[in-house]
Amino acid sequence: MSNSGRKRPPLVAPKRSRKAPAKAARRKPAAKRTRSKPARKRNPIIAFFARIIGWILRLVWRITWRVGAVVALIVGVSVGYTYTTLPEYSALLDGRAKGSVTLLDRAGDVFAWRGDQFGGVVDANTVSKHLKNAVIATEDRRFYLHPGVDPIGIASAIRINLSEGRGPLSGNGGSTITQQTAKLLCFGVEFDETQWKNEAEYVADCRRSSLWRKAKEAVYALAMEMKYTKDEVLSVYLNRAYLGGGAYGAEAASQRYFGKPAANLNVSEGAMLAGLLTAPSTLAPTSNLERSQNRASVVVGLMRRQGYLSDKEAALALANPAELSAAAEAQAGGYFADWVMASGPEFFTRDTTEDVIIKTTLDQRLQRAAEDALSYIFDNKVREGSKAQAAIVVMSADGAVRAMVGGRKTKVVGAFNRATQARRQTGSAFKPFVYATALELGYNFDSVVVDEPYCLNIPGSGRWCPENYTRKHYGRVTLAEALRQSLNVPAVKISESVGRDLVRKVASEFGIESDLAAGPALALGASESTLLEMTGAYAGILNGGSSVTPYGLVELSLLGDSTPLMGSGGGIGERVIREEAARELIYMMSRVVDGGTGSRAKLPDREAAGKTGTTQAARDAWFLGFSADYVAGVWMGYDDNTPLTGVTGGGLPAEIWHETMVRVHEGVPVKPLPMLRPTPRPTPGPTVRQRRAPGANPIENLLRGLFGMN
Repeated sequence: MSNSGRKRPPLVAPKRSRKAPAKAARRKPAAKRTRSKPARKRNPIIAFFARIIGWILRLVWRITWRVGAVVALIVGVSVGYTYTTLPEYSALLDGRAKGSVTLLDRAGDVFAWRGDQFGGVVDANTVSKHLKNAVIATEDRRFYLHPGVDPIGIASAIRINLSEGRGPLSGNGGSTITQQTAKLLCFGVEFDETQWKNEAEYVADCRRSSLWRKAKEAVYALAMEMKYTKDEVLSVYLNRAYLGGGAYGAEAASQRYFGKPAANLNVSEGAMLAGLLTAPSTLAPTSNLERSQNRASVVVGLMRRQGYLSDKEAALALANPAELSAAAEAQAGGYFADWVMASGPEFFTRDTTEDVIIKTTLDQRLQRAAEDALSYIFDNKVREGSKAQAAIVVMSADGAVRAMVGGRKTKVVGAFNRATQARRQTGSAFKPFVYATALELGYNFDSVVVDEPYCLNIPGSGRWCPENYTRKHYGRVTLAEALRQSLNVPAVKISESVGRDLVRKVASEFGIESDLAAGPALALGASESTLLEMTGAYAGILNGGSSVTPYGLVELSLLGDSTPLMGSGGGIGERVIREEAARELIYMMSRVVDGGTGSRAKLPDREAAGKTGTTQAARDAWFLGFSADYVAGVWMGYDDNTPLTGVTGGGLPAEIWHETMVRVHEGVPVKPLPMLRPTPRPTPGPTVRQRRAPGANPIENLLRGLFGMN
């Protein structure tokens, strides 16, 4: 059905549009807001200053970012330029200005080091992980996270410094391992002898701290991080760092202190080396082992807290602290090593630029024997607090020095050596050379001399009358008895009879190089000598009458070379007296030990011969002697020449000699002395007063011709 005729209903939308204005008109009054109060005007003064502050802040910001950009540009350019100057990684591993000296004993074992020791190149990836972790934990725990400079570490260091009342840059510096390596490299400045007074001054300048140096250090560190990998930087550090005891680098320090490669270090040993980095000379275990172990325990704690060690591993390391090797405990060879270094050529020892190997005559067993003997006597037979000193030399009959103690403190380096440097009066220890001269001229051990009051007129000095130690006289005595009792009057008589010049000549030929006294007191040891010289002279008696030159250096060669550059400069030299005379003198000296003034030196299982010596006012006391195998000399006295109290050569020095030789001969087969074995004679030989006229003895005639005497 169609609806076209109906009226269409109006649309809804128009209906709304017609009503909308009415509604809007009705809502308009409700929406009308109340009038707000006018804004309070700002204080013009505050507004002015606010504008000023805002302007300043904007200005500061504009300047800051521009300056920052300029600084960043300068730093970038500096880092880039420094990068181009850096050498290849391999050229940075050994930075010593001087070489090293390694000393080997007679068996070929290392016993001492001198100079700047470098054991060889180590790598961060091949060195013991415990050493690597200990170094990172101690020196730079964020090493693998920063670009060479650690802002977090610097901020932490400044905070610590300020909290402890120091300046922000004093104390903890927040330096990274890379920055420390840059300082070790002296920022690429090589040591030049023409520019620096010495190497120490150069190193001090490299270590100098200032804001400019810190900035330079940071630039160099950033450049290194760009040029090298992290492990390469760490490798340079491990090879360059000084770790005390003359050791540069981890390998040298590991060999120096523990006698093993750096790759084989355990936790305790790695922690000890890492602990040395803060103060290597002070914390070196050869200086103070306990202090070094305490520092290592702190490093172990850091490793545990940073996750490098478990609680169990840390506890095990703390319970078993690192110990020194036997060679390290010997404190770098002490007096003997110092003497060998001083006796060798300077350009191969003290000032060498090469790595040198020196083979020596030292016997470490005998060295310990001498040191133990000295300690035993001073611990048990010398009053507590005594400042008296002593020295010992042990050598073979050919002059090869096997042991040397230059003072009571045996664990020293560079100390005054009383065995080689102290020139002291020899006293009666000189008398064997008087008797050696007489025996060479035809006297016998049983020749007679009269011990009686005796005086001489000395031109310019007046009357001189020698006295025996006992203040007594014994009449007619044999030469052997005179030496056994160390009688002074017979010794002077014999010296005057054979001629002082000849006595001086014989003593000098045996190796006593000091200026020998010109007067009659020569026979009583008025001249000065060193213990080394005297022991060498006695070695000449033992070997049958030939002179010796004491020596300690056997061979010197460069590291890696099989051919020595030089050999020994000592050994047996020219004959001084006949072998028969030497054998007779050895017999006479054996009587000194067997019931004479040196009876305290007597050995329990073998023959020995020797001679005591005590100088005027007992300022020096000596005992020198020998077995068939070894010669040993002992000196005792005060460095300031204070007289000894109750000490003679037949007392404490003889006891030190006895204790030394007992230890020296442990395990050594017993041999007889090479001496005369006399049979009783029906009549004694001639007395000194009955001495043959010059020329009656062909041997005497020959000697006088050789010595140029009338």
